[in-house]
Amino acid sequence: MSPLDGRGGAPHLLVVVSAHGYGHLSQTAPVLNALRVLRPDLRVTVRSALPQARISSRVHGPYAYRQEAADFGMVMRSALAVDLEASAHAYAMLHQCWQRHVDEEARLLESLAPDLVLSNVAYLPLAGAALAGIPAVALCCLNWADIYRHHFGSRPEGARIHDQMVDAYARAECFLQPAPSMPMPTVVRGEPLAPIAVRGTAQRARLRRGLPEDERLVLVAMGGIALRLPMEDWPTVPGVHWVMQADWEVRRDDVLILESFGLPFTDVLAGCDALLTKPGYGSVAEAACNAVPVLYVRRDDWPEEPFLVDWLHAHARALEVSLADLEAGRLRESLETLWSQPPPAPVSPEGVTQAAKWLAYSTFIS
Repeated sequence: MSPLDGRGGAPHLLVVVSAHGYGHLSQTAPVLNALRVLRPDLRVTVRSALPQARISSRVHGPYAYRQEAADFGMVMRSALAVDLEASAHAYAMLHQCWQRHVDEEARLLESLAPDLVLSNVAYLPLAGAALAGIPAVALCCLNWADIYRHHFGSRPEGARIHDQMVDAYARAECFLQPAPSMPMPTVVRGEPLAPIAVRGTAQRARLRRGLPEDERLVLVAMGGIALRLPMEDWPTVPGVHWVMQADWEVRRDDVLILESFGLPFTDVLAGCDALLTKPGYGSVAEAACNAVPVLYVRRDDWPEEPFLVDWLHAHARALEVSLADLEAGRLRESLETLWSQPPPAPVSPEGVTQAAKWLAYSTFIS
């Protein structure tokens, strides 16, 4: 049967979205929006620790909201650094009573009574759904089992915890993997997809109101995990304005506030001349699909990153800067080099339709 045939009445989809940055939402939301076009009778519940305002900025149409976390991903010191000891301890505590957590999750899902669970990319709901007899699907460019093994596989408890994580992911009917995804050797029933992203509507004149027409805008966005750059000390780059979020509270004449435009994030991105970021799925895919050049700083030992960076260089104008140059604002030469690169054709985010059609029409793999 189709995943969303329902149990009578409107089919109910429970969407579980990790709050480990904004990339999980940027993958899930366009698929959900496309799915609702195919299945307008769909009833949706979104379960996430992300603020509802953030979710509503991406998810179209009505949905019920449960503000709670089903995973933590990794404990981060900043957008660029993992707190390894805190992360290892958190996983050890979670898996110390793993079966009890699975039982509790199954009871919660039974009370919510979804026809299908879509997880990006918590594994506990997949295990709980299997126990409750509810079909579930994973969607993501990574999984926490392979991230965990990379960092903690050699710890005394590492093999046991990793095996439980792998077993939970194996309970999914399918694991949808949008490009660029990291290799997932432990995942069964994987389904490769084209990239997932939103194409914005560039409104260059609106973004540059009151500025010279040839002024270049650089969007500074670090993907939803805290990283406050010391921009007060950056030198001025002639002909460049920086666009950034309001809560950084940067007071400079060459700074524009992202929220002041009243536009969706991807519309602002599409109207900018470059994105300054760390390599995360949402940033990489949306920049490439909107033909926006990317200046990036690498993260500290993140196993997904090499695959994102390689894909980005293959599909977009991109250039790495060092953390020291980023913190000092020594970016003028890098920006000029970036803009001198020949622009490739924008990438088509066909993974949105592929994933939506799979969810709407595909029969489950037995």
